[in-house]
Amino acid sequence: MTLPLLATPLGLRTADLGDARERARIDEFVREHPNATPFHLTAWQRAVALGCGQRAHCLIAERGSGVIAGILPLTEIRSILFGRALVSSGFGVGGGILADLPEAVTALAEAGWALAGRLGCPTMEVRGGPLPGADWQVDDTSYLNFARPLAADDDAELAAIPRKHRAEVRKGLAADLDVVFARDAVAQRQHFAVYAESVRNLGTPVFPPRLFREVIALFGADADIAVVLQQGVPVASVLTLYFGGTAFPYWGGGTFAARSLRANERMYFALMSHARARGCTRFDFGRSKVGTGPAAYKHHWGFEGVPLRYFKRSADGEAVRDVNPLNPRYQAKIERWKKLPLWVANRAGPLIARGLG
Repeated sequence: MTLPLLATPLGLRTADLGDARERARIDEFVREHPNATPFHLTAWQRAVALGCGQRAHCLIAERGSGVIAGILPLTEIRSILFGRALVSSGFGVGGGILADLPEAVTALAEAGWALAGRLGCPTMEVRGGPLPGADWQVDDTSYLNFARPLAADDDAELAAIPRKHRAEVRKGLAADLDVVFARDAVAQRQHFAVYAESVRNLGTPVFPPRLFREVIALFGADADIAVVLQQGVPVASVLTLYFGGTAFPYWGGGTFAARSLRANERMYFALMSHARARGCTRFDFGRSKVGTGPAAYKHHWGFEGVPLRYFKRSADGEAVRDVNPLNPRYQAKIERWKKLPLWVANRAGPLIARGLG
């Protein structure tokens, strides 16, 4: 679909994500932009669409010469439980408008909102990037992001961890644990088993296993899985994305045994070393809700939280979509979910989680 030309020398259109050449052009723009994240890549959009059964869209602003001036990656979320929304980027913690020109920001934001209306999505969410416009609600108090440069080597990395938590890391390093980095089917099954148990214990439904498979397949060498084994049994695991010289550990967790073994400490320290060996210079520990245990955990590693800016817009008379697990109305459901047998949670969870976005 081609959208009308703007008054400025910019044109807007919807990308054909089924065209390999189109995807390559978008990804080239993303990789060269200083504010890009892995959640802007077409691989992320396609993996989410295939893995969760949602629809991917991408709006492009182009100069008259055909050169890309900006993009807006979008996921069309449809859920019986959580409603409809257009999200940038769906299932990611980042995304939003990526543009070289201020007029491209405005044009893409308005085109995105118009698309939301045509798709019947009463809410649009933009996770990061510049302010889309005056009609958007700004939330910069809910989430913190934790990232810092990697140290020069393992000794310097250990020294960079605050003393109290450094002792915990040392216990993990001394434990009888093995860490394996892989991308194969075995690592994927081990990761899903550990991650699914971890999120069940937190009262959260697990994502469909196909989502993880598609991310590994479409990101190729830019994604892998770390698995921590105790005598051959997986006790902790994380799926990591690598983009722009930064390691992004994204879906990670541990079994009940992981805490006493300090398996997560062993895993993340090994991942830092692994990322350094890959040529990464930065480690992005990801986002956490303000005032939560995960935020405190990342702070203990020596990471300082930086507020994330998210934007939302809803149609007149419509409430803004809210899937925040800290919402009091979800607390009773979360407590019940924690008590489910794992096989039940693993069967029911993906049907729910695929609509969270």
